[in-house]
Amino acid sequence: MTAIITGAGRGIGAEIALRLAKDGFNVALNDLNADALAETAGKCKEFGVEAECFPADVSKHDDCEAMVKSIKERFGTLDVLVNNAGITRDGLLARMSEENYDLVIAVNQKSVFNMMKQVCAVMMKQRSGRVINVSSVAGLHGNAGQFNYSASKAAVIGMTKSAAKEFGPRGIAVNAIAPGFIQTPMTDALTDEQKAAILNLIAMKRYGTVDEIAGLVSFLAGKDSAYITGQVIEISGGLSM
Repeated sequence: MTAIITGAGRGIGAEIALRLAKDGFNVALNDLNADALAETAGKCKEFGVEAECFPADVSKHDDCEAMVKSIKERFGTLDVLVNNAGITRDGLLARMSEENYDLVIAVNQKSVFNMMKQVCAVMMKQRSGRVINVSSVAGLHGNAGQFNYSASKAAVIGMTKSAAKEFGPRGIAVNAIAPGFIQTPMTDALTDEQKAAILNLIAMKRYGTVDEIAGLVSFLAGKDSAYITGQVIEISGGLSM
């Protein structure tokens, strides 16, 4: 069984890779940061699985086509795709440059199209597969200062639901997860005042952890979720209640 994880060099993507390796998946790891990928691969191999690095720009169609071909040749089957690659270029709409809008859309949204087009072609022949797209609560509810990011993540939700309808008859389940505020180096850098304001919005009064996100992905990649498709699962500690 093979899982492909984009944006696997660090943070949520790296933790997802480790969890799926622990679950027994061979993992194909993608990121632009080759050094970070190698570190993730080394940790994954500790679980006794195969882990290979595939540095590529998933916002580029040709890169994805070549990468997926290589992964198929290396592992034989493509059983799980986790579209996790993403960036932010935050700013108010009135001040947002076209460059920063286009870049976020390319990395966060077009990469999902690029990867699903290539991987699902293989999964359709297999008549099986799981796709887990990482969206965000910003895609569900919007967020001031994240016009581009929210647009990209909302698009991922629509793409997930459409793909679930297209690929369901071929045995492929397509779901999305929508994380809220997750403890990462980015949230660690916030001021105490900013942290207090954010925590006040969360029912559980704490940030989520990367291993909690990985646990949800593990469930959606496993046999217990076989009859779940086209869903968007918010994992935010009650942020939007």
